[in-house]
Amino acid sequence: MQANLSEKLKTYRISQPEYEKICDLLGREPKGLEWALFSALWSEHCSYKSSKIHLKKLFGKSKRVLQSFGENAGIVDLGDGEKIAFKMESHNHPSFIEPYQGAATGVGGILRDIFTMGARPIALANYLCFGEPKAQRMSTLVDGVVRGIGGYGNCVGVPTVTGQTHFDPSYNENILVNAMAVGYFGKKDPICLSKAKGVGNHVVYVGAKTGRDGIHGASMASESFDDNSAAKRPTVQIGDPFYEKLLIEACLEVMKKDLVVAIQDMGAAGLTSSTFEMAEKGGVGIEMDLSQVPLRDSTLTPEDIMLSESQERMLLICEPKNFAALKQEFDRWGLDACVVGRVTDDKKVRLLWHGEVICETEPEMIVSSAPEYERTYEEHQLKWPIKKAIPQKGEGVLGDAKMLNTILTSHHGGDRSWIYNQYDQRVGAATANDCSHAVGVVRLQESHRGLGVVLGCRPHVMRMDPYFGGIDSVVHPSLQLATYGFEPLAVTDCLNFGNPEKKETMTQFVAALQGMNTFCQRLETPIISGNVSFYNETKNKNVSPTPSTGLVGLRPSVENLPHDSFYKENQDVVLLTFGSSWFSGFLGEITQATSDGYLEKDLSGIETFVKKLTLASQEGLFASGRVVGKFGLLYALARMSLEGMGAQIVCDQAPFTEVFYQILLSTNDVSRLSKALLSENVSLTAIGKTQKASLQWNEHKWATEELKNLYKKGWEASFAQLAR
Repeated sequence: MQANLSEKLKTYRISQPEYEKICDLLGREPKGLEWALFSALWSEHCSYKSSKIHLKKLFGKSKRVLQSFGENAGIVDLGDGEKIAFKMESHNHPSFIEPYQGAATGVGGILRDIFTMGARPIALANYLCFGEPKAQRMSTLVDGVVRGIGGYGNCVGVPTVTGQTHFDPSYNENILVNAMAVGYFGKKDPICLSKAKGVGNHVVYVGAKTGRDGIHGASMASESFDDNSAAKRPTVQIGDPFYEKLLIEACLEVMKKDLVVAIQDMGAAGLTSSTFEMAEKGGVGIEMDLSQVPLRDSTLTPEDIMLSESQERMLLICEPKNFAALKQEFDRWGLDACVVGRVTDDKKVRLLWHGEVICETEPEMIVSSAPEYERTYEEHQLKWPIKKAIPQKGEGVLGDAKMLNTILTSHHGGDRSWIYNQYDQRVGAATANDCSHAVGVVRLQESHRGLGVVLGCRPHVMRMDPYFGGIDSVVHPSLQLATYGFEPLAVTDCLNFGNPEKKETMTQFVAALQGMNTFCQRLETPIISGNVSFYNETKNKNVSPTPSTGLVGLRPSVENLPHDSFYKENQDVVLLTFGSSWFSGFLGEITQATSDGYLEKDLSGIETFVKKLTLASQEGLFASGRVVGKFGLLYALARMSLEGMGAQIVCDQAPFTEVFYQILLSTNDVSRLSKALLSENVSLTAIGKTQKASLQWNEHKWATEELKNLYKKGWEASFAQLAR
């Protein structure tokens, strides 16, 4: 008997203490289908049991926030009757096991989170972390993930407007694939929620048929990898973007016609999560006959049906009088729409199989009674409290300008166009800035204002210090938005960390979250949606802590956006510096030549700086602008010179030191720019002039064409087979 219990606990990934809690809730041992239900919704992936206690502390409200945590996506009011929904999620484990389908279904899943709210998807973004190019399977993983993202997004007809790609050995055996989507509500578009209500209302299954793919996917995503990871391939879902396109149109149409009472995507844990969560949120019961669910495989058992994560499916509630009209709409798009149950008043989920009750339980037991762990962690201690002067030119590897050639031809500093050129960046004809720019920009349909989308989190800053890395994941993208003239509005996140049962992981997680949250409050950019991805660990080795963020910003129009390359001759090149924090950065890390710096935890005046920079950009006070980031000042200047217009620069700062925070601007009016931008903790220095065809840094000089050729070689050198 004990051996049988141990085997069940292993199969369903339920710990002994969790089993005992289940027994206490039920007043008996779990039986039949209950094992699968608890396994899915008590998994880390669905319940957030290791992070919930910390997530409750997040700043999630502002005058613009209409919907925050608790729904499929967050919603922000843009004014003028327009609203947006947006969210970011991970698909890390599936993408490592099966890169094409893992990445593709990550895109499909995040799109469903958006249009289930009633918003039409208008933009996609992706945040990718890969290992060393020569690591086992890495070329295959990079190729499969990029093709999967493009294959799904391109076919479903939503533009990919921005992204980030990082490389580090810590991702050699556990890559990160995070997808973000943004949806748009016009003045007449309704917001739909997932709270089931209305006793006697129909429970309706819509979309694609249920298959065997994705079964136990949520619990698989809640554990570390080992030597048998390839055996988990059957748990990866298979997507069909053309079906998703049909589902988008059908769902939006029935929502506009007010035929839907509540709706939720069948995402992680499939029909289990949508059924139990909708019932629990609405404080009602649901009775559902699983034999009525449309199937691709007639051999599926009730457990298979409840746990399948087959794609392109929704569960919705509608009034009986509206079902005929709703079904007619789904029939028109060639999609299933079947009544599989009804809403009841007994606050129980009752599952039937060919009319026979096979499981009956209270949704609160499985949803809100899930474990909540306070994992062990230590209070964060900042690494470098001692002030030290910023290194100067000629000092060590950070001061050697000749290193620029090596950086530009590396996979760390080289061109990424091989990736984003596979994405349709302009489908829908609303893209103003595509992936070749630091910030993706979409023109809003009714007001024609600009919506900016940018991703944050620099893993090398996280490796330097998790608290400051959390700060940086919000501040750096906020400055990128501000440089383009976008007021930062709100944040979504995808918190990618290792094993939460390890003190080191939780210490990093808590510190990063504290840094993010503090500066979201300071900048008035609430965190309104997101995802936690733990157990990014293989063979007892965690990935770099990586709390990726997605920020959106608003601008009065998309006209006269500043460039992120130099394009006008004989303009003043200005270095705008906030504060005095710095560190040896990415070059110091990869060369292992140096690892030091000085960090200010407070960043006093950053709120004012962001607002002033936003206004200066909107007023057209500079023609070009770029936030200095990875590899420091000279690398940023080289990136700004790739279009043929360079600059002559005289500067004593070490070229590859990374200062928090610097911005390069080109302008015709330094005096006016100074008056607009100077404030607490801010300095502005003219360091040179723009010039045609060459970049000169003190005594070093490169032709802009040479820089462009070096930059293009980086990808080919690292991924020769893919670059063909």
